[in-house]
Amino acid sequence: MASRTPYPEAARALLRQTLFDAARHHLETRPWSEVTMGDIAATAGVSRQTLYKEFGNKSEFAVNLTIHEGERFLAAVEDAVRAHTDNPRDAIRAALELFLRTAGEDPLIRTLLSDDGSGGMLPFVTTQGMPVVVWATTRLSAVIEEGWPQAPKRDVKLLAEALVRLAISYITNPSETPDSTAASVAELLGPFIDRALGTA
Repeated sequence: MASRTPYPEAARALLRQTLFDAARHHLETRPWSEVTMGDIAATAGVSRQTLYKEFGNKSEFAVNLTIHEGERFLAAVEDAVRAHTDNPRDAIRAALELFLRTAGEDPLIRTLLSDDGSGGMLPFVTTQGMPVVVWATTRLSAVIEEGWPQAPKRDVKLLAEALVRLAISYITNPSETPDSTAASVAELLGPFIDRALGTA
């Protein structure tokens, strides 16, 4: 018999999803700087006290919303890595290209990244983005270790963090197409990838 999620855990997950959905609703028409915690709570059908108890403040909510949105992309990125375990350079290129293309096509992500940084959400991805960087680095490190278990953990973390930081930079300030950018990054990091993942 399959184990059931404890009620408090399921209730909290539902609450957080409802709050994130409420925030997305407002961000479809307004910049983050104009959305209040009261707006989010009212749309979600909960009290402001409930919202603040769950997230503490608007900045903490913004970080969690950013990570929640990132979850929608990371599973596909991880699958792209797993599909190319025979060639780590191709794995990095495919994963980065997919991430840049998917993020660039997402309406909410475009809204977030079009913000000028003054009271918007952009700082939570860039200048104040350490929680996001740590979360994404941990996820990417895990899938790299899964595909290349012989790789030194230090090198895996270094590679994963570099890729995450590059991805964030290219998302916020694109210079070429996702495919061209991914190819350039794979070429640049190629020698390190070969050495770290044991294909040199």
